[in-house]
Amino acid sequence: MIDELDLDLAPVVAEQPHPLLFATVSGAHLYGFPSRDSDVDLRGAHLLPAADLVGLREPEETRSRMWVRHGTEMDLVTHDLRKFVRLMLRRNGYVLEQLLSPLVAHTTDTHRELAALAPDVLTGHHAHHYRGFALTQWRLFERTRELKPLLYTFRVLLTGIHLMRSGEVQAHLPTLLGEVPTAPGYLPELIAAKAAHEHGGADVEHARVAADVERLHGLLDEAQNSSALPDMPGAYDALHDLVVRVRLEG
Repeated sequence: MIDELDLDLAPVVAEQPHPLLFATVSGAHLYGFPSRDSDVDLRGAHLLPAADLVGLREPEETRSRMWVRHGTEMDLVTHDLRKFVRLMLRRNGYVLEQLLSPLVAHTTDTHRELAALAPDVLTGHHAHHYRGFALTQWRLFERTRELKPLLYTFRVLLTGIHLMRSGEVQAHLPTLLGEVPTAPGYLPELIAAKAAHEHGGADVEHARVAADVERLHGLLDEAQNSSALPDMPGAYDALHDLVVRVRLEG
């Protein structure tokens, strides 16, 4: 479905007050279960001039813009490079998924450098991010009984398990079904149902999905305990040097 979208950001890039370093597609399109009326979530980083960071005024570290293109709502959110890198170093799986998304709308050499350093940021503690995200989405599902938060629950648990086992950030649920053989067999049906209705209810047996979610939490715990990923990120100095160099070059 992403192939049908017009992701040419040239007009948007030209309107930005400061350089856009990259923008990629996140959200349901990245996760592999968009519906026909899904928004397009674009995420990335921009570069503030050095003067904005050394003066007294608070810098605009996060910027957002929404617009409609050909009937589809586009949502662009970017962080200044320094803030984005700090988020990378906080064991934030969400920003790493954005950075490494294969659905690239705008890129630069800085984007490619950041992506090359991403493997050295990964730690075993990234499991906490996915565990917490799964708990939040599961509570939302139990309150609404909607399919979307249920799929998010399974997606983040499988992403976390795969990351702990392989050291690879993989956010695409259909791909994860092949990478994690113990994933529930009914997930392809739920993905197909989500494609038809963005906010439809989940026609599932609650006790069954609850048991599967609990089982995947256990697998995530096991994968974290046996993971070869380090306890601390190893790219701090390299990322610091990159931020300083790119900032001074402007």
